[in-house]
Formats: sequence, C-alpha cells, structure tokens
Amino acid sequence: MTAYEDVSPVPPVADEPAMGSGHPGLGGVEVQGVLGSTDAPVSTLTSYRSAFPPIDDYAFLSDCETTCLIARNGSVEWMCVPRPDSPSIFGAVLDRSAGHFRVGPYGQSVPAARRYLPGGLIVETTWQTETGWLIVRDALVMGPWHNTDQRSRTHKRAPSDWDAEHILLRTIKCVSGTVELEMSCEPAFDYHRAPAKWEYTGKVYEETTATCEASADGDQPTLKLTTNLRIGIEGREARARTRMTEGDNVFVALSWSDLPAPQTFEEAASKMWQTSECWRQWITIGRFPDHPWRGYLQRSALTLKGLTYAPTGALLAASTTSLPETPGGERNWDYRYTWVRDSTFALWGLYTLGLDREANDFFAFMSDVATTANGEVNPLQVMYGIGGEKTLDESELPHLSGYDGARPVRIGNGAYDQEQHDIWGTMLDSVYLHVKSREHVPEFLWPLLKRQVEEAIANWRKPDRGIWEVRGEPQHFTSSKLMCWVALDRGAKLADIHGEKEYSAQWNEIADEIKADILENGTDSRGVLTQRYGDPSLDASLLLAPLLRFLPAEDERIRATVLAIADELTEDGLVLRYRTDTTDDGLAGEEGTFTICSFWLVSALVEIGELPRAKHLCERLLGYASPLKLYAEEIDHRTGRHLGNFPQAFTHLALINAVVHVIRAEEAQMSGHFQPAHANP
Repeated sequence: MTAYEDVSPVPPVADEPAMGSGHPGLGGVEVQGVLGSTDAPVSTLTSYRSAFPPIDDYAFLSDCETTCLIARNGSVEWMCVPRPDSPSIFGAVLDRSAGHFRVGPYGQSVPAARRYLPGGLIVETTWQTETGWLIVRDALVMGPWHNTDQRSRTHKRAPSDWDAEHILLRTIKCVSGTVELEMSCEPAFDYHRAPAKWEYTGKVYEETTATCEASADGDQPTLKLTTNLRIGIEGREARARTRMTEGDNVFVALSWSDLPAPQTFEEAASKMWQTSECWRQWITIGRFPDHPWRGYLQRSALTLKGLTYAPTGALLAASTTSLPETPGGERNWDYRYTWVRDSTFALWGLYTLGLDREANDFFAFMSDVATTANGEVNPLQVMYGIGGEKTLDESELPHLSGYDGARPVRIGNGAYDQEQHDIWGTMLDSVYLHVKSREHVPEFLWPLLKRQVEEAIANWRKPDRGIWEVRGEPQHFTSSKLMCWVALDRGAKLADIHGEKEYSAQWNEIADEIKADILENGTDSRGVLTQRYGDPSLDASLLLAPLLRFLPAEDERIRATVLAIADELTEDGLVLRYRTDTTDDGLAGEEGTFTICSFWLVSALVEIGELPRAKHLCERLLGYASPLKLYAEEIDHRTGRHLGNFPQAFTHLALINAVVHVIRAEEAQMSGHFQPAHANP
C-alpha cells in the first residue's frame, strides 16, 4: 500500500468559485487562500504523510445490491458482499492490512486522470507511465433480470428490467507504448477476522477461488477470480503481472454468485457495455434542468440510486462504517442502514427529479417495516437494517486501526432503539407527499397513519434525543416538537383526504397547540427558534422550519432563525449541526461542518428571499465536491477535507433540493412565480 502525500486543499475563495475543482492541492502543491474569507489570501499549507487516501478521493461503485470504494491508485479498499451491510472482504479503508484488490501499472500510484463515464457508475482511470498509456474501467456489473426460472428469495419489490450480476469487473486497455501491469487481490474475510485460502479452479492459471479458512458453516462468501492473465497464488494473495503493448486488452472479474463470469475480453467488454446501457436508460428517466449545475444533480441522483438496496427498496445512509467525523477521533459510526427520517428527504429529492420508481420503492420499504405480516401496526424505530431488520446491536472491532488512526471502528448502530420524536412527522410527511397527488389514501394505510399520529400525540410533550441522536441526556428539542407538529398537520390533511373530518378537526387543533407551545418555549428574545426549550443554543435542524411550512417564509421569526444560524452557527460560512461546547452529545472532541446543513441553509435562504446569498453559498458548496462530484457527511472548514462516511445519501438529497431551489428561484425572477423544490402546502 502506498503512502499518500496529502496537502489538505482549500477550495477557491467565495467570489471565485471553481465548480467541481475538487482537490487542486493534492500532490504537495501549496494552496493559497482562506476558505470563505474576503481578506487578502494567506498561506494555509498543511502537509502530512498518511497511508490512507483522502476520504473524498475514493470512487463509488454500486449494482444496487453491493457497493465498493476504489482509491485513486486503483485499489478496491472497501467492499462487503453479498450485501452492503455484510462483513467486509476488502477493508483497507479502515486498516491497511484488511484486504485490497488493485489493478494498475506496476510501481505507480497516481493516475493522469479519473472520471465517471457520463450517465452511470462506471469509473475510468487513465494512467501515464514513462513508457506508455493505460485505461482501466471498473464497474459492478448490471444485466437483464436473471431470475426467470424461479423467484428471487431476496427481492420484495417489483422486478425491474435490470439486475445485479454480482461481478466486480475491471477491464484494461493499453492505448500507447508499453506498460507493466500488475494485479493483486488479497481479500480479508469478516472485517479481517478470518483469512482467505486461494486454490486454482480453472484448467490452467485463468481462474482461482478464495474461501474463508475459518468458515465451516458457509456463512462467508466464496470469491472467484477470472481473468485472461496468468494468476499466481502467493499465500493469501492472488497476483498477476504482464507487459502490455499498444492494443492489448485484459480483464479481471471477481464474482460471488452462481451467475457466470466473463471468460474472454469480448465477453467482459459486452458486460461493461450492458452495464453502461443500464445506467444510461435509468438516468434518462429523470427530469434534469438545462443548467450548468445539471451534472451535480445527475451525479447525486446516480449516487442515491447506487445507495438503494434494490431487493427491498431501502436507502443506505452511506456505504461505509466508521469513517471519522473528527480526524483521529471517536465520532465513528456505522451508516450502512436506513433511517426513517431519510424517507421525507428521499422523497423530496427523488420526486423533484421525476424518479418516482425509487421513491415508491422506498415508500414501500417504509410501509413494510411499519406493519406486520398480518397487517398490524409496528411501533416505528429510528432506523432499520436494509432488509427490514429491527435489531442493529453495536459492537467494536479493536483489531482494526481505523481510518488514519480514528478509533473505535464500530459495526451496528446503538441508536436504533433511541427515542426520537421526529420519526412520526417524517413518516407522515412522506405519506402525504406520496398520496396527495393521487388524492386518495389507500385503505390499508389508514391504520398505519392513525397509529403514527396517536404516537405523536402521546409523546410530543416528552424529552428525547433529537434528530442528531445525541448520546447525552434526553432534552426537549425544538426540532422534535416541530416534527410532532408535522405529524399532526400532515395527519389532519391525510384525514381530510380520507374523509375522516372529525379526526382532521381534532388533529388540527392539537397541531395548533404544539405550534403555540414551540413559539412560547422554543424561541429566544429575538424570536429565533432555539435548539431546546429554555436554552438559547442554536441548532441547524431548525432550518427545516420554513421547508416544512411550520410558519410562512415571510414570518419574521423564520427570517430571524435562518439568519441567526447563517451568522452564528457557521465556521467560514459553513453550517455546524450545533456547538459541541453547548450541547451534551455524550462524546468528546469537535466535529466538522455538516454539509447537509449547509445545503439546508441554501434552501432556507431562498425561501426567505435571500437569493444572491443562497446562490453564493451554493456555488461554494458545489466547489467542495470531490473530484468525482461526491460528498462525505462533513467538511473540515479549515482544510476542505471531507469527513465522515462516504458517499452520504443525506448530503446528496439536500444538494438536490438546494440546487433545484436556486434554479427555480432564478426562473421565478423572470416568470414571477416561485415553485420550491418540494411543494408541501
């Protein structure tokens, strides 16, 4: 593994945004300028050596059943099979000895260029060596629906035209000169707790199979490596090396199911083409404005699609676990699960772009977890496994070093059984968004909706741990009360659609009571909505107040709240969730600015009529995108480094809504009518 010389870059100063500039400072170049400052630039050079690539330097691949991350040196450093929440087979992102799969020029780690092929999740890396040029393409293969003889045992959603083939495919072409190519595949099963054993399974050297030495009961996958190279087995590693000359083609396929892997380069090229066609057909369904920011919307949509788990319709919060929110710190969580609150924002974003099928599948997943097999209503949890699992016990992996020394490494998530009172509001807002255009509430849904409203009524006066799942003592968080208001408000609207006029009137009355309570106890002397009752601390979650239509955007309390957060809860213009010195979240250390909150601020600024400021911030945020237009959860405002799990669905959902807000507001200046990214009345 190669050490990375990293100069943590600072994106361009605010008045000179460079869209998609990514990391101009990588490679030891001094970076000038202070993020967000209008003063004279000063040197911000911070250089250090790390064995780990920057988080936002990874490429993300998916077939909607499996995901992986590939470092710029051509090494797969995170992959879990058969599901994204399964134990890892490649885990070098969390420990340099925890498994990798590299294809690239021998002795060289930095490519000349890397990009996604337009309209999909196929990564193309171009290498220049002293003697030649090489192009590598990587994809998780998609093909025609393959369960034609018998039904799938995992799919609950309606089958689509395309399906995962459970193959990680890597094709290599020498386009000029000669290049020494190397392939190294060293899986480490079960988060590097069980070694791999390779054996030849082909006629000569074209196929090897890796099994887990410690897995007598077969609970670890069997990996098959197929290639037109000559594979050698060296302990726990399968290796190959060859000299390629202009026009030579090589393929390497790693598969983990009974579906056939390609046997020739022609077959591999065909599978790569069909994968590209699958993604192109999908992205064509969406509605993307003719605007310079169109590429960011499409990349975010593709990332969200890649973070869906097709068999159930679930949406992963991110594809990774334990990438740190604080460099070297303990704020490391497993995000390979589905949060209920994501439902609202997922539907906002997906419906905005016309991606109704994914939105409907996710809504169906939420309906599944909220009801039993015989139709009875389940109490809602904060989060679920992507197969609908309800228990997500948290544990630590002390044998792993953690990303750049950040420990502990956690699997599972102990927040699954926390009390968070925003979940009923997010669920009901999702339902309302789903059914309002149909002007009909399905009969089977009504008991579920009624139960969620009743839960909100029973609990809205109680303390909880809030939207950020703080691990300190429960508090009366204003945003939780606001979401309980959403539950009653949307519940009343749904009752009206369903013809339940008595419930509608009753729930509207309670909604008014909750609103009055919030305005009396959850605002300060300036009229600013505060984090919790009786405390002046600010919280970025209150940026949702105008987006959820709690008060009209022109209400002075909304304006005061948005501007207070913009001016007082930011670092260099980027939004924090809260101040860790005034919020007992049960953890030590600081955290970076939360990118989703900064995108919320963009949308909220548009709502209150601050379009120039909103556009300015949006340009800066887009300038922070990774070289492949991806986002982790947080951004270190001092260095521009991405922090936290990657790529993060919540951030890309917020990006979609913020960008569409700005675009539509610009259009409204010409037409005189503003249509927000989502249109809940």
